[in-house]
Amino acid sequence: MFQADQKSRWEPVLIPGKLRTAFSVDRQQGRASLQARSEGSASMLRQRLQIEAPLLGRLSFEWQVQNLIDGADMTRRESEDSPVRVVLAFDGDRSRFSARDAALNELTRALTGEPMPYAVMMYVWSNDQPVGTVIPNPRTDRIRKIVVESGPARLGQWLHYARDVRADFEHAFGEAPQTLQSIAIMTDTDNTRGRTQAWYGTIALEPAASR
Repeated sequence: MFQADQKSRWEPVLIPGKLRTAFSVDRQQGRASLQARSEGSASMLRQRLQIEAPLLGRLSFEWQVQNLIDGADMTRRESEDSPVRVVLAFDGDRSRFSARDAALNELTRALTGEPMPYAVMMYVWSNDQPVGTVIPNPRTDRIRKIVVESGPARLGQWLHYARDVRADFEHAFGEAPQTLQSIAIMTDTDNTRGRTQAWYGTIALEPAASR
């Protein structure tokens, strides 16, 4: 379980050249949470893991969003922002990268000191894409976003989700997942230069063996 109100367990992940999203411990509508405030910024909080594929089970998470981001469109590179993201990074055989992704991997290593994950799967809130849509990242197809919420109807409410990580990965990438290396939360408005505020509640990963 990843308790959102225990910020000390999360490590900040800065994105080169981007302003830092402000994360703080908060109570929102009586619930312990991590608040995210983004004003033209993009960064993450991450917990490192090492969960082998056979143990991947059901992921549950909670969030609340105050407002959508004007002009955000995750299908377009220049406006690819989301008020909330739960980000899962997986290991894998990087020798299978395309030439473009291999070059991006080397650039990522040079800028951050870490290789690019083999695959990244994100759960996101879209302005208008239908729930269930899988959106490839405009920069690399090694990042796929799954829309779990869309539009303004449920703004200002605590929302709870439960997802089958393995099934979602296979649907998004067309292959089986390998080791889960980290889980992160991200709120970003760097492309649109907009602002948003959101809260993250408890995030829990249930091992497959305990189902």
